[in-house]
Amino acid sequence: MEAFKLYLLQNWVLLLVLGAFAVMLFTTSFLSKKATNRMLILVFTIFVLSITVFIEFYLEPCKENNLIKEILMSIRYSSTPFILALVIFALVKRQKAFVFIPAGLLLIINIISIFTGIVFSHNDAGNLVRGPLGFVPYVISGLYIVLLIWLLISNSNKRMIEIVPIIFFSFALISGVVFPFIFGAAYSQIFCSIMAIALFIYYVFLVLQLVKKDPLTGLLNRQTYYGDIERSEKDINAIISLDMNGLKMVNDTYGHAEGDEALISLAICFTKACGPRQSAYRLGGDEFAIVCKKTSEEDVKKLVSKIEKYVSETKYTVSIGYCYQHEGFDKPDDLLKESDKRMYDNKAEFYKHIND
Repeated sequence: MEAFKLYLLQNWVLLLVLGAFAVMLFTTSFLSKKATNRMLILVFTIFVLSITVFIEFYLEPCKENNLIKEILMSIRYSSTPFILALVIFALVKRQKAFVFIPAGLLLIINIISIFTGIVFSHNDAGNLVRGPLGFVPYVISGLYIVLLIWLLISNSNKRMIEIVPIIFFSFALISGVVFPFIFGAAYSQIFCSIMAIALFIYYVFLVLQLVKKDPLTGLLNRQTYYGDIERSEKDINAIISLDMNGLKMVNDTYGHAEGDEALISLAICFTKACGPRQSAYRLGGDEFAIVCKKTSEEDVKKLVSKIEKYVSETKYTVSIGYCYQHEGFDKPDDLLKESDKRMYDNKAEFYKHIND
């Protein structure tokens, strides 16, 4: 009973945050069911890790039970990379399960270390001793963090409203790798709380962005498009219009789920291609637009080439048209009308080629 009371005292903030997180996951529906389930697994994993860490440090004063302490430490050292892999698996669209391979390999190494001491061991006095692979868990965790940051930024719309929470989230994760070397093993006792708070705040940011995003593709929505061109009219010097070819056929032949899959695939291509001054929007149905601010025409052409390259790697196609400001079109509405016209010309050529 004393240990249970001590656990509650040390982890009450964590439990409140995890509880609030779970409630939000059940009551907000902007994530898919699969993504929501992954996030719930993540919440449960952090909870289990908090119990493991508590037991490990509760037994720390004992000079006995070294085997139990090493098993618990093995779980703790393995959990951080696993949690980071689970974060990637939950937050990044279409992430494959192979992201867990490094975490799985580290788990095997940590299990072996229980009997060999290659990562960690305890001496006769009960003190921790690092083995020749003692820094491997930190290296793997660091690599996961770098991968996660890169994936989050790559899949974002490159806007400050998305970049700022990514930076905050990244700082919290990086502290989990760096701070143990500053504050020692005691930092591990607050790691779960920091991870839970960082995830919860990042999730709240995602919810707040719903009003600006298309729920299916994650691109900015039509309402945001009109707001952006009104606020940034003087900076916009090019617009690219994009329209998927054959969406109706896909829907009629394979069903709307396949049609949604096609739109998501294309949206990922557009997001990957865009730079910091280029924002992708879903205007409705299979119609998309990319707004370019203070972008040279050469860079606009490069962007179109990138889009064509990424789309060519999928089983779908798009028609593309763009209009640059120096052609006599000054306002965003005029740029969009002309880019739409050129896109439809491109679409007509596509279907003419198909029919021939």
